[in-house]
Amino acid sequence: MTAPSGPPRGGGADIGSGGDRDRERGGDRDRERGGDRERGGDRDRPRGAWSVKARLRAAARKKARRAKQKGMFQRRKVCRFCADKSAVLEYKEVKTLRLFISETGKMTPRRISGTCAKHQRKLAVCIKRARHIAFLPYAAGHM
Repeated sequence: MTAPSGPPRGGGADIGSGGDRDRERGGDRDRERGGDRERGGDRDRPRGAWSVKARLRAAARKKARRAKQKGMFQRRKVCRFCADKSAVLEYKEVKTLRLFISETGKMTPRRISGTCAKHQRKLAVCIKRARHIAFLPYAAGHM
């Protein structure tokens, strides 16, 4: 709490009365300063420019919240190599490896591709070997 503006009256007896006036007005001072007790936090404040990634993340969070409210569940992803034993994981199989690389040239993570940890490690090694031999590009500009 701050002292009221102007010289103190009567030897400083009114210095602490700013809070009393605030209570009498029903907390108007907080609203005048832009307090967020009534409005629900920072949700109503205008935000700066968002990056594309931030907008996508926010949309994904919003979609997940809606799905949770509706009681929907997402089917668990199954490892492609565990399910299909005939699928070979080799650095020479460029068609198979391309399925696990994004359009920017990055390896897709396990949570997106659905591969198990064992096959994800082997997949990473195969992708790196294929890049080294120039079967696969290192970056999007090389495609």
